[in-house]
Formats: sequence, structure tokens, C-alpha cells
Amino acid sequence: MPGIFETIFAFMDKGGNVLWLIAVLVFFMWTLIFERLWYFSSSWKADRAQFIARWEGRSERQSWNAKQIRMRLISTSRELINDNMNVISTCVALCPLLGLLGTVTGMIEVFNVMAVTGGGDAKSMAGGVEKSTIPTMAGMVAALSGLFANTYLQRVAGREQQLLEDQLTSDH
Repeated sequence: MPGIFETIFAFMDKGGNVLWLIAVLVFFMWTLIFERLWYFSSSWKADRAQFIARWEGRSERQSWNAKQIRMRLISTSRELINDNMNVISTCVALCPLLGLLGTVTGMIEVFNVMAVTGGGDAKSMAGGVEKSTIPTMAGMVAALSGLFANTYLQRVAGREQQLLEDQLTSDH
């Protein structure tokens, strides 16, 4: 087990400080993704049942007031369903941007080595190139994983919202 952590820390050092930022962002993003998955698999069912019970508990569902109450129930449910979804989308968008920041900082290191050595030390320049490519790769991989999860969550959210709207009928 200690070998795993040494390998991870060595990889993180090769990528520079920006890789740590990407790691923190990915941890935060996936925490929010797992929270949404947990919400849809457990708490949403109780919330949906509560919205339906409140609507079904009304004696009349045809008046303007009833339609406004239905719209309020739908709006409140939409807020619960879409909670943190924009933050997840923002995290997905930030991952490749942080990867590009790592690219720039790594290339600055390459240019610094070129300025100091006159461009003749290929081994030192390779370290800077490595520091520029690893964060780029990490940012893209993180964005792809978050993109797939976000797309799935958006589909689930849309489906659940539509199901609730369909269940809040005014015809009976």
C-alpha cells in the first residue's frame, strides 16, 4: 500500500502544482456527482411522493389558483432536481482549462531552461515538456469522466421532472 501512494505522489510531482489543483477540482466534482446519484436513488422518491400527495390532497385542481399551485410544486421540484447540476457543469468546463494552465506553466519552465542554458540542455527541457503534458492529459481525462456523468445526471433529472409533471394531473 505505501508503494501506491509513493507512485501517486511521484506522478503528481511530475505534473507540477497545477495537477494538484486538478485533483482537488476532480474530487469536488465527483463528490457532487455522487451526491446527485444518491439523491436520485433515495431521497428523490420521498420528495416526489410528497409533491404528489400535496397535489392529490387538493379537492379541486381546475381553477387558476390550483394551476398556480401546480406550477409552484413543479418549480420547487425542479430546484431540488437540478441542485448542484450547474456547479458540476462548471467543474467539467474548468478541468481542461486547468490542464491548459499546466501546459503554459510547463512551457514557461522549458523556455526558462532554454534561456539559462542557451537551448542546449535537452534533458532539462524534457522535464518542462513533461510538466506541460501531464496536466493537459489529466484535465482532459477529468473533463471526459465528468462529462459522461453530467450527461447521465441531466437525463435522469429531465426524465424525473417530466414524470412528476405527468403525475400532477388536473383531470380527476
